[in-house]
Amino acid sequence: MKPVLPLVILAPLVLSGCIASAVGAVVTAPVKIVSKGVDLATTSQSEADENRGRAMRKAEERLGKLQRQRDKALRKCDDGDDSACALAREIQDQIDDERDRVM
Repeated sequence: MKPVLPLVILAPLVLSGCIASAVGAVVTAPVKIVSKGVDLATTSQSEADENRGRAMRKAEERLGKLQRQRDKALRKCDDGDDSACALAREIQDQIDDERDRVM
């Protein structure tokens, strides 16, 4: 009988930590779920910076390609090709549009 008495006295103390832990987990679970959903739904600043940098590099690549095409058309225009002059003007308009979009 004596060995049971200390267990009865210590049981509430030992189990109270277990119960408190379970209650804490139940209480914080909705907060954790909502915060995880917010993390998935929003973009962090570093992700936004990476996306912006990627978009700028692609725009610079498009501008470079258009400039090379325009320069080639201008060389042909200098040789007397009137259609190349018109093409160079069209490409320049595309370059201007691209710059307006990026800047």
